[in-house]
Amino acid sequence: MGSTIITNDTLQITREQGFPLELDLQQHKQQPLNAEKFKDQIFEFKNKLGIRVYHTPPVRVFLVENRDGKWIYWGLIHILETLHDQVQKTTSGKFKIIYLFTPEEMVKAHDLIDRNPETRFF
Repeated sequence: MGSTIITNDTLQITREQGFPLELDLQQHKQQPLNAEKFKDQIFEFKNKLGIRVYHTPPVRVFLVENRDGKWIYWGLIHILETLHDQVQKTTSGKFKIIYLFTPEEMVKAHDLIDRNPETRFF
């Protein structure tokens, strides 16, 4: 018997899974948000399908909002804590925002990082 452990470099979640409500795309396009605004906040995500392991600080993880299967790259985070539900096969946890992409960087990020045409939001 064996198992495979994959270290994820991306936390891709929906609003239902805990994507921060404070990150509003329309507002960000008009007046870009800065990570400094969130420096003391810890955000939680829950019920991410699959048992997942993430890079630990000081290594960054990409924060991606999943909107109906389309991905919006918002910036960089540090995963602070994870909890694995071995029965439901889900991962939950906590993270801190360390950098938010500018609206221009958000558009470019998919091309530079992902390149999957099926998940392109912009």
